[in-house]
Amino acid sequence: MPELLSTLRKPDYSGGSIVNLMSSLLAAFGSEASPYPPLRSLQPERIQGFRNTILLVIDGLGYEYLRTRGAGSFLEQRLEGRMTSVYPPTTATAIPTFFTGYAPLQHGFTGWFSYFRELACTLAVLPFRPRCGGVSLAQTGIEPRSLSGVGTVFERMHAHSFVVAPDWIARSDFNTSFSAGAEIRGYQTLQQMADTIRSCVTHTQEPTYVYAYWPEYDKLAHRFGVSGDPVARHFAQLDAALCSLARTLRGSDSCLIVTADHGFIDTNPQHQLLLEQHPGLGETLRLPLSGEPRTAYCYVRPDQRDAFEQYANRELADYAIALPSGEFATLGFLGLGEAHPGLMDRVGDYVLLMQSDYVLKDWILGETPYIHYGVHGGGSAEELYVPLVVIAD
Repeated sequence: MPELLSTLRKPDYSGGSIVNLMSSLLAAFGSEASPYPPLRSLQPERIQGFRNTILLVIDGLGYEYLRTRGAGSFLEQRLEGRMTSVYPPTTATAIPTFFTGYAPLQHGFTGWFSYFRELACTLAVLPFRPRCGGVSLAQTGIEPRSLSGVGTVFERMHAHSFVVAPDWIARSDFNTSFSAGAEIRGYQTLQQMADTIRSCVTHTQEPTYVYAYWPEYDKLAHRFGVSGDPVARHFAQLDAALCSLARTLRGSDSCLIVTADHGFIDTNPQHQLLLEQHPGLGETLRLPLSGEPRTAYCYVRPDQRDAFEQYANRELADYAIALPSGEFATLGFLGLGEAHPGLMDRVGDYVLLMQSDYVLKDWILGETPYIHYGVHGGGSAEELYVPLVVIAD
């Protein structure tokens, strides 16, 4: 086990992750000190030289993709380096980091499906509804931020702040809750996103911060695989649109920072393991798997811990590393410092860290099985590293 653990990649929370990028942005806009240091490669002083700062998050655009398949593009030519995402590198953990400035250890969101003891159920976090379906829990009076306990970056920044997101999620319950302190602006098309960003930074002379989010790259990478032609065509369109946006921002005293929440790898359908194929493992569990298919949180029956470990170490040894969840947290995968009080309830008893391109899924009653050809949420370089692009012409 020690040899295997030494090979695992972890986020660089000491100065090289998206959490540290948010610390740089907070400091640049006069916020109180963050528990995480600024990003080594983008210090606050550099950002402070601009009246407007725009952070554009392209869902799924990994550093490795931009550096290789995106070589020669407008974005790649302005690539200043790489950062790590948070862990697991997935939208449900990284977007709360962009909204709050904290790592999952503090904001408490640990994967797409998360079990919340205080709700006695497993949620699909970003839709903010039970995994089994139904309406958003906000309709019952439960505030998404009540599960986190931390405020938003917009409340702490001394800036006029905006959140620019697609219409279909711009005012979702989760997005609205974690946009406190900012104006929300929706859009429908790529061109409308660019136009909305531009209007945000030209409406006033006061310091302005814009957080913008683009989801379509991620959708295509899941459906067709990140190496597929649909993703390449979409990236070319996106690159051209951002080149045009950068030209129109000249003279507006703006710094445009482009990054992502995670990257992608392609997986072989034969490497998509199902829990039903491993009944000996399923019999040890008291709840369905949660977290991510590449980082699965396992809730084990108290009298089955030995059986779980034996099965995982024998039958899954070629596919996964089984790690006690307490060790997973103390090793620094989720962040540094003081943990959210409910954290251990949300990561189960053991974590299965899937290796190579393997995933592990289970399905609950009523769910429709599906296959994603592009996946993320694991510890490969392609998934963990995201780009740092700075455009300040």
